[in-house]
Amino acid sequence: MASQSMDIVAKALEQQVLQSARMVEEQLDAELEKLERMDEDELELLKERRLEALKKAQKQKQEWISKGHGEYREIPSEKDFFPEVKESKSVVCHFYRDSTFRCKILDKHLAILAKKHLETKFIKLNVEKAPFLTERLRIKVIPTLALVKDGKTKDYIVGFSDLGNTDEFPTEMLEWRLGCSDIINYSGNLLEPPTVGQKTGSKFTKVEKKTIRGKAYDSDSESDED
Repeated sequence: MASQSMDIVAKALEQQVLQSARMVEEQLDAELEKLERMDEDELELLKERRLEALKKAQKQKQEWISKGHGEYREIPSEKDFFPEVKESKSVVCHFYRDSTFRCKILDKHLAILAKKHLETKFIKLNVEKAPFLTERLRIKVIPTLALVKDGKTKDYIVGFSDLGNTDEFPTEMLEWRLGCSDIINYSGNLLEPPTVGQKTGSKFTKVEKKTIRGKAYDSDSESDED
């Protein structure tokens, strides 16, 4: 009789333990399901945010392209300069002359960078068609790059003195120099320029340059002739 009673109590305890285990298991399953749903929701939210960012970036890209970004092009005359720089936040303008061979060297590098840095507009202007503007900007050495941000001339790159003083500088050197002026989004190390390998027979342009900042369409540069 006592043995039978013990069996009954043991079975009851076993049922309670099993029931408690099932309840704990169900609670755990519910928590896991809840966590899985939260992860899915977070993942979906992350996807939505990334998609929105991609849409925004694509819209910005199309806006830049509509304003002439993404290609290195020539503007017809000096009167076109002001509308071009006003409609874009960052502009690199190459003041060139057909008879100056170093301008053709810059053309090659600028064409590459224009495709790489859509955030910046790259244009060129023949100084012979822009006497008023070159006088106003006090451009004395050809080639000269005017770096314009928010409608104001922020800096100049005069000749090749900032590019290793060699005609054979790499595109990366010009990219670094533009990055130093914050006219492009540069991802490299601004504190250290790319290595320039100067070959025998390289030609040099020696230029004294002063950097001007924040003065609209004006320059304090004083340079030697090219």
